[in-house]
Amino acid sequence: MPRETLDYDEALDPGGLIRESYRIENIQIPEARSIFLDWAIKIGPEMRADIAIRRLLGLYEQGPDDQHPMTLVLREGLGSLLGPEGRRGGSRARRGS
Repeated sequence: MPRETLDYDEALDPGGLIRESYRIENIQIPEARSIFLDWAIKIGPEMRADIAIRRLLGLYEQGPDDQHPMTLVLREGLGSLLGPEGRRGGSRARRGS
């Protein structure tokens, strides 16, 4: 069971989508991905997705062996944002600073 947070951050998890995904019994990867996509659409432009995902993992991940479907999807999402070497992509990376 994930740690509960006393201070709920609406900017980090609009509507509590991620929080509630951890409460769904027998949730599977496809449902977790669907919830993740809904979450990604709802976070505001002022919130960087990679930082938000790291904060969510900090709140809910139960360690390196955590196999909860939402934890796996969050890790997958973070990995896709950071790329193969842990760096961010986009136009800045192509311009070389």
